[in-house]
Amino acid sequence: QVQLVESGGGLVHPGGSLRLSCAASGSIGTIAAMYWYRQAPGKQRVLVATITSGASTSYVDSVQGRFAISRDNAKNTAYLQMNSLEPEDTAVYYCNADVRLQGTLTIKNCWGRGTQVTVSS
Repeated sequence: QVQLVESGGGLVHPGGSLRLSCAASGSIGTIAAMYWYRQAPGKQRVLVATITSGASTSYVDSVQGRFAISRDNAKNTAYLQMNSLEPEDTAVYYCNADVRLQGTLTIKNCWGRGTQVTVSS
């Protein structure tokens, strides 16, 4: 079993910053790519940022230049630094990861439960 737990969400004013964390635990061999998704009320879940095992990153256009994804492989943790936040960034943010299970060649795609980010004055 693998668990992903997000933290760091909250209420912030427009223009503010938050740093989200995603900690993976359990029967982890290695973690390949890690992802941050978000889902706004009444909308579909969308991919926001990706980081590969080699630390290559990519972003959806709407957050490019404002958000930064990173990871600490020793801690099995990914981060999402969010700057210059806008009301349109309000959503539940979910962590997702491709995890090779310990002692196997099985790759499992895992989800966290999400953390709420609200940007409002």
